[in-house]
Amino acid sequence: MLQISFSTQTQPTGGALAILVPEGDARSAVFHAVDKATHGALSRSAEADGFKGKDGTSCVVLAPSAQFERVVLVGLGKSADVDAWVAEKAGGLAASLLSRAPAAALAVGDLSGELAAHVALGAVLGAYHFGLYQKTAAEEDKKHRLADLAVLGEHASVSEALWPSLQAVARGVVLTRDLVSEPANVLTPAEFAERATTLRAHGLEVEVMDRAAMTTLGFGALLGVAQGSANEPRMVVMRWNGGKEGEAPLAFVGKGVTFDSGGISIKPAAGMEDMKWDMAGAATVTGLMTTLALRKAAVNAVGLVGLVENMVSGTAQRPGDVVRSASGQTIEVLNTDAEGRLVLADVLWYARDRFAPRLMVDLATLTGAIIVGLGHEYAGLFSNDDALAVGLADAGAFTGEKLWRMPMGKEYDALLKSDIADMQNISGGRAGGSITAAQFLKRFVGETPWAHLDIAGVAWASKAKNGQPKGATGFGVRLLDRFVRNGFEQG
Repeated sequence: MLQISFSTQTQPTGGALAILVPEGDARSAVFHAVDKATHGALSRSAEADGFKGKDGTSCVVLAPSAQFERVVLVGLGKSADVDAWVAEKAGGLAASLLSRAPAAALAVGDLSGELAAHVALGAVLGAYHFGLYQKTAAEEDKKHRLADLAVLGEHASVSEALWPSLQAVARGVVLTRDLVSEPANVLTPAEFAERATTLRAHGLEVEVMDRAAMTTLGFGALLGVAQGSANEPRMVVMRWNGGKEGEAPLAFVGKGVTFDSGGISIKPAAGMEDMKWDMAGAATVTGLMTTLALRKAAVNAVGLVGLVENMVSGTAQRPGDVVRSASGQTIEVLNTDAEGRLVLADVLWYARDRFAPRLMVDLATLTGAIIVGLGHEYAGLFSNDDALAVGLADAGAFTGEKLWRMPMGKEYDALLKSDIADMQNISGGRAGGSITAAQFLKRFVGETPWAHLDIAGVAWASKAKNGQPKGATGFGVRLLDRFVRNGFEQG
């Protein structure tokens, strides 16, 4: 992970440098100093490129002098509009454009210490690269060499004080991205659970349940999904006890289908390789719990992830099967590719029953329907509690991980009626598919305040965007960490 330092140094001596430039404002002292040192190369390049400091824009000046190998100008937009999300985008873009340099500096001018710290967070995430399995690793290392970044600003001491907490967020996001990026032949349910146990080193209590334990608990819905795979299922419970002793925890639940073939209701071959990241919800919960532990969050929280592989075999679940969930409710499985809700049904019920949490939030790459409705800009938000929904949406607005609240209601719920069981796992039609999936989950949360985040459209990016690289996004770690900070920490 990119190493960050903070300094009040205002006169970069050379090497690779990025300068944040507000739109329409006087350029910083660093800009003028480097422009002078390069005999006007920055001003000329900016003018030739039409660079005016607009949010999300950049101008790269290669070898403007023997002193500087590369200078990158990154737009901040209007100064009055610069918030944490804008700062993180700028930091991410700067880091991506400096990726070939082993070490670099990033001048943030007179940004506040808090915003400069968020620039650093964006830079760490923008520099992320998953290259573990690349055959030409030596060549790739040349493209992604940035290891140390010095953030230069007027309020470096403030940034430095805030950084450990934000660095914990960065580490949680990076862990999530690493998990989502792993191929399914490596990250089986057992391997995922094993990696979760290493988080005990950060102070998390980690409990792993195998098939036998879940059979005893009556997890018929989850185990029905797992029965077609040679890879054994797991459930992992991660606990962070940073709040008042005995106070009910916040519960976060993640869908962890480490590969989803669709089962007997098999998916089309085209694009099926993407189903290695059908465990992104579980990865986000794991990253969040890591963040809370690393920054010693003053809250009690529990993270639960149901880990299965949905495969086709002679033992696989069949369309038409009826399973009994841990809640005692029976489910007619009409489509084995609607498996994530079956996994979550048992884990949500267990979380509610064992921990009696203050609230529950689940995350899942649950439906293609949410992508049809919201594209890749927003995650779908479903909730039985208005205050919880508002809190999550506000946190998402702060971090740039946007949520759009979707409707729920008895009319949708009625579509899950089964002739032979308490419910069926799909509505039987395409209309409102993400809503009926949420209605299904709602049947397993009781009166507990609950929200479901359908992250199918935002867990993976097909191209670099907003200063962040292509691939796993780690969506939800920053959002939920901010949600916890905003309303639930003690002291």
